[in-house]
Amino acid sequence: MRKLLFILFVAVQVAACNQATKSVQKEKKPVIVPTFSSDSAYNYVQKQVDFGPRIPNTDAQLNCAKYLSTTLKRFGAEVIEQKANVLAFNGTTLRSINIIGTFNPKAETRVLLFSHWDSRPWADHDPDPANRKKPVMGANDGASGVGVLLEMARQIGIAKPNVGIDIIFMDAEDYGATEDYRGENTEDSWCLGTQYWAKNPHVPGYTAKYGILLDMVGGKQATFLRESISEQYAANVVDKVWSQAESLGFGQYFVNRSGGMITDDHVYVNKIIGIPSIDIIQYTSETGFASYWHTVNDTMENVDKNTLNAVGTTLMHVIYNE
Repeated sequence: MRKLLFILFVAVQVAACNQATKSVQKEKKPVIVPTFSSDSAYNYVQKQVDFGPRIPNTDAQLNCAKYLSTTLKRFGAEVIEQKANVLAFNGTTLRSINIIGTFNPKAETRVLLFSHWDSRPWADHDPDPANRKKPVMGANDGASGVGVLLEMARQIGIAKPNVGIDIIFMDAEDYGATEDYRGENTEDSWCLGTQYWAKNPHVPGYTAKYGILLDMVGGKQATFLRESISEQYAANVVDKVWSQAESLGFGQYFVNRSGGMITDDHVYVNKIIGIPSIDIIQYTSETGFASYWHTVNDTMENVDKNTLNAVGTTLMHVIYNE
């Protein structure tokens, strides 16, 4: 009799558990991720390039800044233009404009997405010495990351994810020391706009669950390896992004092996403001950057919609699954 009662008790418990499981399954709604448009992202890259090189202290900088701010506002973001004078390695005072777009500002859980929008004043890595004083158009190095984030902002404005999103276009990233400069402390001559923001965030006490930097994310047949500083500060975020890319069929872009260490905007976001951040960047310790990096050939013919799509679609799935 006791065995029979025990068996009946177990059966009732199992049935109750099954019913509870079914209830939970019914309540769990599938995540709907908006479709990222690579055509749209490509057009945003082209629009930036149409202004010319976006170098601090130029009209192109002011015109592009206005375009970026207006576009983010059109997509429903609350926009701040963080203006500051920063000092370059050669003593030049630069007018820096960080452009910050905030979606769902009341959300406590936030994700930071960022990219630099300026371009390099000198093509000092160009194989032709005659080109080394010419400005870089920066179609891939700068404009591609911003193009992806503008398309993401457009989609976020239509259907917001569960978390707050902050998109920042950092300025004065690419005014670092030239190849022939022999001064000291050249490492921190880069990412001046990001260094300023990290010390003076747009919201006092600002923080985010994590940050993702996009730098040179539009190159043809680009590969993105697991950058070393990203692994050091935010390995779990690297895992999240690379595994999501693999599940979407983008493993040929997001290669799951270690890459080199890059001094980039994410370094200062990690070290100064303490937000665990990663860098999606086309770089390998074996081959370095793309052949047109910091040359006059960083132009639109090197930007590929398939690469923009792989990066943008992956990040859309990451943030909408938070």
